[in-house]
Amino acid sequence: MGLAISDELLGTFVPIVVYWVYSAMYMAFGSLDNYRLHSKRDEQEKNLVSKANVLKNVIFQQAVQAALAIILYKVIRNEGAGASESQSSSMTVMAGQFIIAMFVLDTWQYFMHRYFHHNKFLYRHFHSRHHRLVVPYAFGAIYNHPLEAFIFDIIGGALSYSISGMSPRTSIYFFSFATMKSVDDHCGVWLPGNLFHIFFNNNSAYHDVHHHLYGGKYNFSQPFFVMWDRILGTYMPYSLENRAEGGFEARPIKRAK
Repeated sequence: MGLAISDELLGTFVPIVVYWVYSAMYMAFGSLDNYRLHSKRDEQEKNLVSKANVLKNVIFQQAVQAALAIILYKVIRNEGAGASESQSSSMTVMAGQFIIAMFVLDTWQYFMHRYFHHNKFLYRHFHSRHHRLVVPYAFGAIYNHPLEAFIFDIIGGALSYSISGMSPRTSIYFFSFATMKSVDDHCGVWLPGNLFHIFFNNNSAYHDVHHHLYGGKYNFSQPFFVMWDRILGTYMPYSLENRAEGGFEARPIKRAK
């Protein structure tokens, strides 16, 4: 008799596997100067935390998030807020649920992210940890404080899951996709032909501007769209320039006002 694995467990652990597979891929590209948004020297000199500490933090975060996700799946399911196993899984239904979930997650993360920047206590004691990576890289995408991870990712994920009405099976695809997008946003490289960069204005260069030491007041949107930045005046345009030593640079364009 084969071992059956529930969709809830797959929805919890598949995104973790995706995180490390995508991180490994982007870190490999990051070893090539022609694709980097910052030089290797900048990464070594500007970042305020070692890769070993980032690695330990991320592994711990994923262990905690996996445990909480399993609990939340059960709570939502027992309360009947999520969709049932028998729900239609047509492409049209799934596409609609994806769009709703993306909007919900973006809305939640924009306002939480912005608040954690503007509130000096929250920034100093919590969100500043994530910004120790002045030059972001792929596996540091979820390097942050555990409380922040709970608020941003666990609560945001639970809201997008329950409000969209997606089934556990659909959530496997959605959270894997969101994980891929988050890793791409923080990867620190610009790959020609990258589909994320073609379909989303919120990309590795856009988020790199936010990680600049002078970018903390702009480009809060994550992980999909830039609508809230544009609507609420926190959008910082940029130009993508070639660096003399190879690679690219996301250079912010000064605002008129």
